[in-house]
Amino acid sequence: MSVTRRTLIVSSAFVPLARLTAASLPTALNAAQMKTLEAFIDRLIPADELGPGAVEAGAQLYIDRALAGPNAGEKAQFIAGLNAVDSYAQRTHGAALGELSAEKRDEILHAIDDGKVPQLRNFFSRVRRMTFEGMFGDPYHGGNRNFAGWNLLRYPGPRTAVTVEMQSMKQSPKDFRNSAWGSQYK
Repeated sequence: MSVTRRTLIVSSAFVPLARLTAASLPTALNAAQMKTLEAFIDRLIPADELGPGAVEAGAQLYIDRALAGPNAGEKAQFIAGLNAVDSYAQRTHGAALGELSAEKRDEILHAIDDGKVPQLRNFFSRVRRMTFEGMFGDPYHGGNRNFAGWNLLRYPGPRTAVTVEMQSMKQSPKDFRNSAWGSQYK
């Protein structure tokens, strides 16, 4: 039996998403870079009495997958930013960001956000934006684990159709809790 190019491409390129596991997905960041990223985003959206923070919601997984996939073109610049944040933390507090207390991490991030470290200001903005995407985006993309972000916003989930009653402001919306891609992505 001869194998055509089309048969080979179809059989090897299309893996059902439901069969992919976290271990089988491509990653962009190594363990040290992931630790710095987690220390960073943990202070942007920390866990509190309202619910889990960005790390518990898996925003770092969303960012890592984005850098390994659709945003691969910015991977080198992103890693350089993580390294620069660690260097700044080392210079000012004697340890990498992931080794510091929450208070010291806050000091570093406030200094960057306030423009006291201008070379890192754009990087800070990019991490903040991607953290929000990972916290509040569709779980299909790797973040918003167990709908943590949607629960925080009281967003019931995407719906293909809504009734007049569902649009009423007199009652809370009933949770739909499905990804736009299906219920297996939580």
